[in-house]
Amino acid sequence: MSYDLMVFLPASAPADREEFMDWYDEQTEWDEGHSYHDPIVTAPSLSDLFKELVETFPAMNGPYAKSDLPTDETTLADYSIGKHVIYICFSWPKAEQAYAELHRLAAKHKVGFFDVSSDTGAVWLPNADGQLKIVHEQQE
Repeated sequence: MSYDLMVFLPASAPADREEFMDWYDEQTEWDEGHSYHDPIVTAPSLSDLFKELVETFPAMNGPYAKSDLPTDETTLADYSIGKHVIYICFSWPKAEQAYAELHRLAAKHKVGFFDVSSDTGAVWLPNADGQLKIVHEQQE
């Protein structure tokens, strides 16, 4: 089991919680007809975010995977890159670091952030100041 997070283009995702979850389910069917390991298929903001994140969390697969594995293999991440989303599976021991780094990069690149593995499944969107604000989460 992995610790999963997702970043996405804010304009592509519905604002309503139920509609967002339906959209999320559609995105994670992975049926866009391309490889999901190469950031060339996604928007520039998501591609730029990926290129920064892969420096801290090396890719397990695809053109950005390194032949020499890092000393700490728990830093490896599994990236699934779609046209409107990047879904990332991290090792649980790196959950806090992954969350903090991806949240920071989402704000920097002004993309949405979805905490897939949390109990509340919180979704953040960037505001005009570039800060991420929670727009909805699952009611407990």
